[in-house]
This record gives sequence, C-alpha cells and structure tokens, in this order.
Amino acid sequence: MQNKPVIKRKGVLKRLIKTLFEFYPVMLPIVVVCIVFNAVISSIPSIFMQNIISSVESTWQTGDWKSVSGHIAGLVGLLATCYVLSLAASFAFNRMMAIITQGSLKKLRVKMFHGMQNLPIQYFDTHNHGDIMSYYTNDIDTLRQMVSQSIPQLMTSGIIAITVFCIMLYFSVWMTLVVLVGVFFMYKITKKVGGGSAKYFIRQQAALGKVEGYVEETMNGQKVVKVFCHEEECKAGFDEINDALFADAERANKYANTLGPILNNIGNILYVIVALFGGFLLLTDAPNVSISGFAISISIVVPFLNMTKQFSGNINQVSHQINAVVMGLAGASRIFELIDELPEEDEGNVTLVNAREENGAIVECKERTGIWAWKYPHDDGTVSYTKLTGDVRMFDVDFGYVENKTILHNITLYAEPGQKIAFVGATGAGKTTITNLINRFYDIADGKIRYDGININKIKKSDLRRSLGVVLQDTNLFTGTVMDNIRYGKLDATDGECIEAAKLAGAHDFITRLPDGYQTPLTSNGSNLSQGQRQLLAIARAAVADPPVMILDEATSSIDTRTEAIVQRGMDALMKGRTVFVIAHRLSTVKNSDVIMVLEQGHIVERGNHDQLIAEKGKYYQLYTGAFELE
Repeated sequence: MQNKPVIKRKGVLKRLIKTLFEFYPVMLPIVVVCIVFNAVISSIPSIFMQNIISSVESTWQTGDWKSVSGHIAGLVGLLATCYVLSLAASFAFNRMMAIITQGSLKKLRVKMFHGMQNLPIQYFDTHNHGDIMSYYTNDIDTLRQMVSQSIPQLMTSGIIAITVFCIMLYFSVWMTLVVLVGVFFMYKITKKVGGGSAKYFIRQQAALGKVEGYVEETMNGQKVVKVFCHEEECKAGFDEINDALFADAERANKYANTLGPILNNIGNILYVIVALFGGFLLLTDAPNVSISGFAISISIVVPFLNMTKQFSGNINQVSHQINAVVMGLAGASRIFELIDELPEEDEGNVTLVNAREENGAIVECKERTGIWAWKYPHDDGTVSYTKLTGDVRMFDVDFGYVENKTILHNITLYAEPGQKIAFVGATGAGKTTITNLINRFYDIADGKIRYDGININKIKKSDLRRSLGVVLQDTNLFTGTVMDNIRYGKLDATDGECIEAAKLAGAHDFITRLPDGYQTPLTSNGSNLSQGQRQLLAIARAAVADPPVMILDEATSSIDTRTEAIVQRGMDALMKGRTVFVIAHRLSTVKNSDVIMVLEQGHIVERGNHDQLIAEKGKYYQLYTGAFELE
C-alpha cells in the first residue's frame, strides 16, 4: 500500500514561488522589478513635499518667490515624471501578472490532471469524488486570488512600508518611535485576530470540499433518493455539513471583517498622536535626532503626518491580504498534495507489440496483423518474443484491500487459451476481486499470476490492460456521440469496425432507431439511454478493441431475457477463440463455460463444468436450483 505524502504547510509558499519562477523564469522577475519600482515611487512624495515646504519656508522672511519658483516647478515636474513611469510600470506588471496567473493555473491543472491519470484505482476508491473536483474549482480559485491580487499587494504594501519607514528615520527618530509604538499595537491585534481568522479559513476550505462531495454524490444517486423517498434525510445530511461550512466561514469572516476597522481606527489615532507630538516638538524647539541632521520644522512635521497615514495604511493593507494568502496557501497545499500523490507503481519491462509469423518465428512489425506478442528484453541486451495466446494462471494467490485482512485465500486457477472461465458465488465472495488482480488494478500480497508464462509484475500495466477487454457491471459512457463511445475501445477504429462491433454486441438495432443513429450525442453518462442499452454499448466498446482476453463482470445483468438471448449469441461470437472470465449471478449465462468456479468467503470451494457440479449437488447445485432456499 502506498503511503500518502505529507505536505508541510510552512513550506508551501516557498514551493509555490519556486513553481511560479519555473513556469515564467523571465517574465516573473520583470514583474517583481516593476512592483518594486512602483512601490518605491509611491513612497517618495513625502521627500518632494519636504523639499517644497522647506523652499517655501526659506522665502517667508525674504519674500523672494522668484528664486524658489523655478526650483519648486522642477520638483513638481520630476515628481510628475516619476508618476508617469510608475503608471507605466503598474500597467506592465498588471498585464504580465494576468498572463502569469492564468498561465500558472492552467499548468497546475494540467499537472494535476495528468498526475491523476497515473494514480492507482485505490486512490479513487478511497477519496470522495466531489472533494477531488474541489481541487480544480475552489482550491484553484483561492490560489488565483492569492497570486493575482494578494501577493502583488503584499509586496507593494510591504515595500512601501519599509521605504516610508526608512524615510521616517531619515527625518526624525523621535517621531518614528511614536509610529513604531502604534505599529506594535497593530501587530499584536493582527496576530490575535488574524490568527483566528486563518485557522477558520483553512477549515472553511476543507468543509467546502465536503459540501461539494456530498452534492456530487447526491446528484449521482438522485434516482435512488427519489425511489426511497429519502429527500428529507438527504436535506438533513446536507444541512449538517452546510452548517459546519457556515460556522467556519462565519467565524473566519467575523475575524477578518473586524480586523480592518480596528486597524483603521488605530491608524487614525496614531495620526492624531503624531500630530500632537510633532506640535510639541515644534513648540518646545526640542532637538531632533535624525539621519539627515534636519532640525524639527514644519517641513518635517507635515510630510511626517502624510507618511504616518501612508505607513499605517499599508500595514492595514498587509493585514487585509493575510486571510487571502492563508486561504490561497491552504488551496495550494491541497493542489500540491494531489500533484505529489504517488503514481501507480509499474516496474514492468515486457511490452505488447504487433507481430507476424515468419518461418515459424515471431517477428515484430508496425502494422496490425491480428497477432500480438510479448516483447521480453533480457539482461544481455537481447530480446525474445512470446506469442500472446491468453493463457492466464494463478498460483496460491492471497490478497486483501487493507493490511491484515485477507479476503482471497490460496486462489489457484488455470485458464487455457480459448477457455471460458466462470466465477459464481454470493455477493462479496471475491469474484470481481480476482479480475481486479488479473488487470493489476491491485497487486497481490502473496502467490503468482502468470500470463502466457510471464509473471504479470514484469508486464507494463498499460500493455497488460491493452490485452484485456473489460465489460463492467457499472457502465460509464462519456460525453460525445454513440460512435465516439464505441470507438473508445480502439481510437483508430474505422466507422465500419465500430458498426460491426455494435452488430456483434446486438446494439446495432437500437442505435439505428436513435434520432441521429450512431451520431446521436450522449451526455450525463448516457442518461438518455436505458441501462440495458448503455451496457450493450459497453460490450460493443470491448468488441471493437478485439482483445485476446475478455473479462465480463455481470455484463448482461441489466438486459432483459429476450435481449440477453440476442446479446448472448453476439457474445458467444465475441468470445470465440478468446480466453474469457465471466462473473454472473444469472447462472443461465455460464452453463456453457468450460470451467465454473464457486467462491465462498474468498475460497474456491468447487470447480468443474455445469454437469459435473450439478451432479455433485454442492454449493453450485444449491445456487442453480435454489434448493438452499428450502433448507
């Protein structure tokens, strides 16, 4: 069993930034430069203001305005130039950020989906499908908001705050210390309130996934809900998880919505305190401590008040973005969790190739000849070929879906080429599990499975499965036409081959009666077809693949008796010359099997053909005649 990777949330931001730089190694640094430039330009008006006021102060006594008007005009012109450059930088980084955001999300979705195709069946058996969908919707959306808005805003506000702080120290250490006291209180409140908000925003993301999972499950099972009049219970179940989502979202937003006004008011109070303190310094002619060496004057106090407002405002902006960042990181954590899921292990090196026979030897070829062979590479660099005949054997196989709980015990069977092997038994006896082991949806705990004499662990899973045709009890049809769904079994099949496969499966007659025949569109898993019609299409899909081994898991369970007779003739033709494994509760469909195996609680308790097992009057006899119901 594969272990689920553990994502450390503390390292998610670092990994996300690294990933963004990998996606856009040139554009992203340009964006960073533009953000830094824009932030610095936004911080310097106070310096211009100080220079202008200082120039005006120098003329109060002399009244010589002409001597400073040119200087002031030059400063204003320089400031206007800086703002024009800032506007250009802002326009550039916003345009590029849109490309980076949407491009990165596209690439992450591709990585998630491509990685998901390589996950073992066990992952989908143990994870709610709606929660998996939430990775592609909610988590991607929170990440979009963080990358496109929160991170640029955080960078801008942070750089402005740092730059303004440095200018403050340049002008006056005393007044800067007053601002720092106010910032300390803002930090404490942000840590207290923002921490509670972050905790509940993370819980909100998980709760949202549960809600989507429940809705998806209910939609898929809506007919069952209606049949059993389970609407009220279904509503109650939804209300329970929806209330949990509401509780987490309410607490998260309660903290978040409270934080902003508190910080705004602290900023206003800080502004007043700095103004009073600056006035006190002016009235008392207190000595100024600063990097610049300027004395306290109106040209210092007035710009400082502007910087105080700017500084506290940007601190407030940072606190506002923290919640979006936390949600984005929670979404990114889940996205990386899916990307990091361990793929299905495959150590096989034996591949399936098209072949032909020349002078009694198997020769590989590119064209499809109807003959397949296993290509077996050896350690010395040579290659040997084994003709694919469909000989499947299991030796002393034990298996359990979870550790320490074995559900198949000592399973041994021999399926020779062209034989029809049937598995019968009560529900849960292990019939479907055996076929899951043959196509390696799961790997055995003990024993061996050999395919044409080759250990199936040495065969690449994709090639192994390509040699098997599977018709499942639960039929899945995809959005597209009827022809597209039949061709799913062999993507390069011609229309003629698809029609022949449909005729073989007994599906041709009902398809021709559809509004657009083979071009009739199907949606919602073929909801416009009956269950039996959907199953006929699944059989046709397997038929067009023309595999040497077929696995039929209750393939005719949803077909009426009359249609079954038609389909059975087609399936007999389909099974001719192939090794076939059949799982059936309707025992009339397995009477002509070469070998019938009766399973009970993971053990093969009887084996033989129909006549032999009837003569033994054991478990099969009871199942076939219904005699066990009378005992």
